[in-house]
Amino acid sequence: MLARMDEPDPQVASDEFDALYRQAFVAEVAKKAGLLWVIYADRWHPVWHVWHEGSVCVVAGGDEQPLPQIREQDEVVLDLRAKSTRAAVAKVRASVEVLGPDHDDHDAVVEALTAGRLNLFDGEQAPQRWARECTIVRFTPTDLIAAPGHLDESAQREQPIPSPAVTADSRPFSLHRQRRIPRLSTD
Repeated sequence: MLARMDEPDPQVASDEFDALYRQAFVAEVAKKAGLLWVIYADRWHPVWHVWHEGSVCVVAGGDEQPLPQIREQDEVVLDLRAKSTRAAVAKVRASVEVLGPDHDDHDAVVEALTAGRLNLFDGEQAPQRWARECTIVRFTPTDLIAAPGHLDESAQREQPIPSPAVTADSRPFSLHRQRRIPRLSTD
């Protein structure tokens, strides 16, 4: 005779389901996003990335992408956007881990980054260049901050950094500029 199993607590089952759903949602959005924004120290940094074993992995510094003072950060916010429309899809709090060459996961992450990096100018030598000049960083999502239906509806635009550059007031003069009338075929 089989022993009767205790009934699972519905609240615990619901919480576990919610956690699994959030992990799967973040993974799916991060895999499809071509670019994400890393937010820390009141600055937004756009980065290309790869999703590898439950984390967002990036190459920072050198000739790749700047992430100043990322080594000093314990936690960042990742702004995940849709690839096609660039609309905000989710915001995730993530822990920061710098992967040095002696880290157990370093080689696997570098291999995934090399495969995911488009237009490498140095091809097979990129991992050696990254080891000399760059930092490999892994962002592991810890908390889903905002998801569809709970995102800020503002334009999410920052004021541009002050610059001496200006836009011309009018278009430059063009000699012989004529409006063309489309020809209709007589066929």
